[in-house]
Amino acid sequence: MTQTAPTGSDSAESAVVDAEARFASLDPRTGEVVGHHPVHTAEDVRAAVLAARSAAVGWAELGFDGRRARLDAWRKLLVRRLDEFQALISSETGKSADDARTELTLVIDHVHWATRNASRVLGKRRVSPGMLMYNHAASLEYKPLGVVGVIGPWNYPAFTPMGSIAYALAAGNAVVFKPSEFTPGVGEFMARTFGEAAAEHAGVFQVVTGFGETGAALCQAGVDKVAFTGSTPTGKKVMAACAESLTPVLVECGGKDALIVADDADVKAAAAAAVWGGIFNAGQSCAGVERVYVAEPVADEFIELVTKQAAKLRPGGEPNASFGPITMPRQVEVIQAHVQDALDRGGRAVVGGLDSIRPPYVEPIVLVDVPEDSRAVTEETFGPTLVITRVPDADEGVRLANALRYGLGGSVFSRTRGEELARKMHCGMVSVNAVLAFAAMPGLPFGGIGDSGFGRIHGDDGLREFATPQAVTRLRFRALLNPMTYDRGTRTVRHVVRLARLLYGR
Repeated sequence: MTQTAPTGSDSAESAVVDAEARFASLDPRTGEVVGHHPVHTAEDVRAAVLAARSAAVGWAELGFDGRRARLDAWRKLLVRRLDEFQALISSETGKSADDARTELTLVIDHVHWATRNASRVLGKRRVSPGMLMYNHAASLEYKPLGVVGVIGPWNYPAFTPMGSIAYALAAGNAVVFKPSEFTPGVGEFMARTFGEAAAEHAGVFQVVTGFGETGAALCQAGVDKVAFTGSTPTGKKVMAACAESLTPVLVECGGKDALIVADDADVKAAAAAAVWGGIFNAGQSCAGVERVYVAEPVADEFIELVTKQAAKLRPGGEPNASFGPITMPRQVEVIQAHVQDALDRGGRAVVGGLDSIRPPYVEPIVLVDVPEDSRAVTEETFGPTLVITRVPDADEGVRLANALRYGLGGSVFSRTRGEELARKMHCGMVSVNAVLAFAAMPGLPFGGIGDSGFGRIHGDDGLREFATPQAVTRLRFRALLNPMTYDRGTRTVRHVVRLARLLYGR
């Protein structure tokens, strides 16, 4: 997922910093100022983390029920102020009102899921002590880490970081959130509304704003874990910064997700899904569809359907536009370079082309006959583009899909082989006969492998990412056979071995 992070390399594009160390967030549709925000220094970030650490004690002591009550109040407040929140997201990202509303619906659903399931997933439970330690009782519970630092992206400025924030808070942690410099107002809105809903817990959820230096400072401010969403190169820099203090990290990076269309697919449904998965939010989705591998027997029909549907879509800033602008100006250069390389290498544009790129807007671009080693295939484009490749069959499509080091998500369309093909894909998530269904299900973990990162947000795994397991044993009675002492004697060990053979050797 393309996003400015602790290097600060794109910060000059988002705003101009004034003499009082503030910067402006801009509406990418018009260039108008949405709001002004402080550039927090390393000292500011350390102070925020210290305050969060103090606040975390009382927050953890609330227990699951107490935290649930506060987080439920926050969720209800977000619902009441959804229109205001939507307008802010649209202003800072340029995305359409409907896209922003869809994002916020997911936000609310995930907050609800995290609070409802935290006790079940993380609460104390009994564990079997096994044969050797039968005279002990054993239990396991997951305790809060303390303070979690979250570095969020601009493309889904509420939904993506909430996959860490809500789960970390439900697990009993305090959170310090550094939003993208392109969407600082969204981060501040989230923290402000939380403060209104849980006024007696000041410091539990804080926001620090600024550029790359602020994000880097958060990595080195003594947090107990960093959850980062952004590009793969920046993710590596975050890991390097955190390695100095052995701070654990959760890294959700870029993707080049593929959609496989088998010869027995519902071609009409597959085409509609490809257009939606590749072009919604102007293609600015880490798990969006960027590559399509379609079996030769249905390729002509599929390409014709995609061409007709994509050609009808129009970007713009008006309410009835299909999608909005490219939020980060520098990304337009990447899109242009990828399309140019594909065309120079023999690819054809069946929808749009280089003339479709008119910053800040990019119209849909559908490419065919693109070599597999072109940049449009191997690198994350993050724009409203689709590369469609004919393959002899779905298995060859899966092989090509797995050829890259990215492994975030994927999709398969097949009436009879969907789950079989899904299991063969080297990625963290797959939707069968749909696109991005996994992202909308709070109970499923979200994350990738390889250059797409590691760790998981959402679901049971997402809650456990922000807690540490503590195992406790308690002696219940003295054992007849105790090999865990120097008074055991050879006879005791022989009896234990004999028992193990009897129980487990058959």
